[in-house]
Amino acid sequence: MPAPGNEDLTTDSEFQSTKVSNMLSSITSHLSAPLLLYLLVALLMGTQFSYSLGSYSDQTSLPVPCLSDQASMLLQLSRSFLPTNESATAFRSWRAGTDCCDWEGVGCGDADGYVTSLHLVDWGLESAALDPVIFGLTSLRYLNLALNDFNGSQLPAFGFERLIELTHLNLSSSNFQGRIPVGIGRLTKLVSLDLSASFYVEDQDDHDILLQLFSNRAWQFVEPNIGSLITNLSNLKQLYLDRVDLSGNGLKWCGAFLNTSTPELQVLSLRWSNLFGPICGYLSGIRSLTEINLWFNYIKGPTPESLADLPFLRVLVLSNKGYLDRMRLLDLSYNNLSGSIPSCLLEDFNYLNVLNLKANQFHEKLPQNIKHGCALEDLDFSDNLIEGQLPRSLAACRDLQVVDIGNNQIHDTFPCWMGRLHKLQVLVIKSNKFVGKLGHEDGDICEFANLQIFDLASNNFSGILPNECFKSMKAMMAKSGEDTSWMERPDEPTYQFTATMTYKGNEEVTLSTVLKTLAVIDVSDNSFHGPIPQSLGDLVLLRGINLSHNALTGPIPSQLCALNQLEALDLSSNNLSGEIPQELASLDFLSTLNLSYNELEGRIPESPHFLTFANLSFLGNTGLCGLQVSKECNNITANVQLQHYKKKPIDIVLFLFVGLGFGAGFSVAIVLTWGIRIRRRSECSKGSFLFVGKMFCSLSRWLDAEMSVH
Repeated sequence: MPAPGNEDLTTDSEFQSTKVSNMLSSITSHLSAPLLLYLLVALLMGTQFSYSLGSYSDQTSLPVPCLSDQASMLLQLSRSFLPTNESATAFRSWRAGTDCCDWEGVGCGDADGYVTSLHLVDWGLESAALDPVIFGLTSLRYLNLALNDFNGSQLPAFGFERLIELTHLNLSSSNFQGRIPVGIGRLTKLVSLDLSASFYVEDQDDHDILLQLFSNRAWQFVEPNIGSLITNLSNLKQLYLDRVDLSGNGLKWCGAFLNTSTPELQVLSLRWSNLFGPICGYLSGIRSLTEINLWFNYIKGPTPESLADLPFLRVLVLSNKGYLDRMRLLDLSYNNLSGSIPSCLLEDFNYLNVLNLKANQFHEKLPQNIKHGCALEDLDFSDNLIEGQLPRSLAACRDLQVVDIGNNQIHDTFPCWMGRLHKLQVLVIKSNKFVGKLGHEDGDICEFANLQIFDLASNNFSGILPNECFKSMKAMMAKSGEDTSWMERPDEPTYQFTATMTYKGNEEVTLSTVLKTLAVIDVSDNSFHGPIPQSLGDLVLLRGINLSHNALTGPIPSQLCALNQLEALDLSSNNLSGEIPQELASLDFLSTLNLSYNELEGRIPESPHFLTFANLSFLGNTGLCGLQVSKECNNITANVQLQHYKKKPIDIVLFLFVGLGFGAGFSVAIVLTWGIRIRRRSECSKGSFLFVGKMFCSLSRWLDAEMSVH
């Protein structure tokens, strides 16, 4: 029951509710169901939009200004520096009463007004010591005071441990001295730590012995226990302690990395840090390392072979020349190194087996005085800007297996003298400025008995392709295809040669591992003339031949039909004439064929395999006819008998089974085998302008001819 005196209110409320309900019922009774659904969706979207606007308004509110205590500490820090023209200029925006988040070199968190970054790098500031007030900025994540002058003072012994949010700390070249505070080793979120001092070599003698090492600072820091410094820095990715005195660690300095307390470390730089003793293999446990720089220390002993297992290592500088003498593998590929290649790499390192400087910016000439006893096996200087001639003294490297100097600016004649390198398997000199003929200046033939990859593309070579030169390539003539081992050295099984070649059309093919049975010849884009050497047909291991973009003449040698492993044949853009040898139809592995832009004529072979090659393979040969170019051959008898390479009818049926799948292949084989005898020849002779029809007629004629023979 309603309370006394409220009866009228209750009655009025019920009346209004009933009135609204009746009104809605009246409205909805006149609306269709789809329209009602539309209104409901619009209502919901409007509600959501209003909510989104409210949320957006909250999110785009103005950032919180700098807190007063943060500004006060920063102003006190600025007053700790000596008043100089540099400091006056540097702190001109640091004014009391203004938002410190807008001050130069200061960054804040938008949500709370706390200072999170302080970048005072190279401001020319001078101070008697670092003011401990900086440790009150406990929200700091970035602190950079590098390249200022703190007048040889020591860092405060306590305080750094309060900066628990710090991820980047850079105090390099700021003229601090003394022990590194233990608090720095407790900053567990540190990603980058740089406590190094700058220096440079002012002079060296002819033997790379340092005569004078210049530094504008004395020893910056001392750290007798590097292990205690890094043991808690599990997030550290960059550690720079150049010119920090680590001599107190004795022979145990390398043991600091034994327990991989820094598993994410990428850069380790300890240049001129008074290290001595052997370098241990513990560093190989830090798999993320990309750079190790231990230059100018007193390290002795052999190079740990386990360092070669670091998958991302790109820069390795171990010490002075006396230590590097025994290095066996140096891979600095895919960097941005420039200048000339240091002569010591080729002239003095008697144990170096692999030197890979691929894809840098090296220029000028190669070192010329390579000595006898050179141990180089793999040499890759490709994709640089190297000029001049190849050093003839490279012939002293009797164990060379791989020479890749492609994509440079070398101007020279063909290196016939490399034929004395009897272990040479890969010679890549493409995309340079080589000129002249393939042969000795006195006319003698160049011999490369073990060569498997021969790439001379995109140079200025001329003359004929010597038949005898290819006859000398005995390694490509091996009849056994059972050797599937990689080209590698038995003492360095983890390092494999890689090369990029263009032998399948215009697409570059990267050979990341090279089989001993793989053979490729590319002499494209030169000015060779004369016939195609028939001796190429003896190189039965060839997978790719590219003779395109020359001025070769004469017919295509039928001897090429012996290359049963051939996958790519490019003879385009020459002056070849005559018919396409019908025997080429027997090369079942041939997947790339380009005979375009020559002067070929006659019928294109119409074997099932040859019919898979598109019109582009034969463009620019106006005398050709056949299904592939949609041009009928008039009064030309198809030579479908492949002489020594005939295929039996059962081979054709099996080809159809494999190529088309069992179901479709079986059906087509039945039609061709039993249908050709009842299909009137006149129907095919009338000609069909449909490619499928032509192919069917051609296959019918061919299979009929084969079966009649057998």
